[in-house]
Parts: sequence; C-alpha cells; structure tokens
Amino acid sequence: MNGTIHNRDTFLSTISKSLGRPVRKEGVVRPVWKHQPQWKVLKDVSQDELVEVLKKQCAHIHTDFVETSSALLADTLRQVVDGYGGGQVITWDDPRFEEFGLREEMASDGMNVHVWDPAIGEENIVVAERSNVGITFSDQTLAESGTVVLFSGGGKGRSVSLLPATYIAIIPKSTIVPRITQAAHAIHTRVVAGEKIPSCINFISGPSNSADIEMNLVVGVHGPIKATYIVVGDK
Repeated sequence: MNGTIHNRDTFLSTISKSLGRPVRKEGVVRPVWKHQPQWKVLKDVSQDELVEVLKKQCAHIHTDFVETSSALLADTLRQVVDGYGGGQVITWDDPRFEEFGLREEMASDGMNVHVWDPAIGEENIVVAERSNVGITFSDQTLAESGTVVLFSGGGKGRSVSLLPATYIAIIPKSTIVPRITQAAHAIHTRVVAGEKIPSCINFISGPSNSADIEMNLVVGVHGPIKATYIVVGDK
C-alpha cells in the first residue's frame, strides 16, 4: 500500500523561497563527487580478511564470535544456545534454517522453538518477550562496525532480535561487506530496480548498550544482554 504525502507543494515552495529560486521539478540529477573516500575503506581486502576484521570488531562491541562450517553449524548453534542456558527460543521463519538443516536438528534436540508466524500477529511478540534466545540470519554484515543488517517483514519479525534476553546472528560468509557504504548501495540498487524491500531494516551491532554523558558504558539496557555472531560458509 502506498502512503499519501500531504502539503508537499507548500513545503517545497517554502524551501525554494528561502533559497531565492523557483522549485525545480525537472533536470534534477544526483551529483557525482570528485572525492568519495567512503569506497576506499577496506577496498581491496579478501573475504577471509573481512572475516578477521569482523572478528576483531566483535571484541570491541562485547559480542562473542564463532566461526564454523555448514556441516557443523547445527552443533555449533546448539552449543551456543546451551551456553545461554537454553529455554524458550524464537527464530525467524526463514528458508535458510531449512537450507542449513537447522529446523530438523533443533527439533531432534528437543529445543523449545517458536518460529515467527505472521498469522498469529502480536502473539509472536509475547513469545519474544519471554524467550531466552532469539536467532536470525544476517542479510548483510558490516565488517568495519560489527553490524548485522536484518530485513524484517513477513516471517521475519524484528522482535526476534530485540526482545529475547540473548541474541544469535547466523552470518553466511558471503553477506560480509566492508562497511555501511556497500550495504546502502545494495539497498539503493534494489529500490532503483523497482524491487520491493521491507519498510523496516535493522542495523544491529552486538548486544544493547548505552553510555551516559561521562561515557560510562552499560551493556544490556534495553534489549539482549549478550550476543553471538556465528560466521558460516555458504551452502
């Protein structure tokens, strides 16, 4: 459904008057800047080197880092969940859980897993609030800042990564890019191509934290108190 823009012409007219020129409705092009340093950061590093950058950044954002293979992912995931004390687990309804054989493994392990179900609406949020562990895949991953990018919508409720006491992000190696520059470009490219993308895209860098004016950091204030990133080779 498309939204409605109110008072657009009046708003633009006010701005144009302040600038001392008429409103331009045609011939507007995006400027090409001579210097674009944002593309030079980590420009020539390999995918393996990006993994190392991500690993080092995780130490700064209080996030546990685990690297595994697709064959060992289920065992690795179980170990991390057990390390968090088990209990109620909530996950996205994401085909990658089936692709990596995780659904079957979690069921055989007897995990108490709730899969986000759009049909039951806000009941999912209630489950997320009482869950000990939330698990999602990362859609894009920023090595420089240790950030997972999550495209919410449908079976991918944002509460899965925000409300449980602990959070696990499964990061396919191919999703790792140098920084937000590449992620924003990819999103822009999809929009220009006419592709529908979720209205909610979350950028999450480790567990929740906050710092006061004196820069005293407190971790686990308004969301997961602990987080683990599991980097895995793609299927």
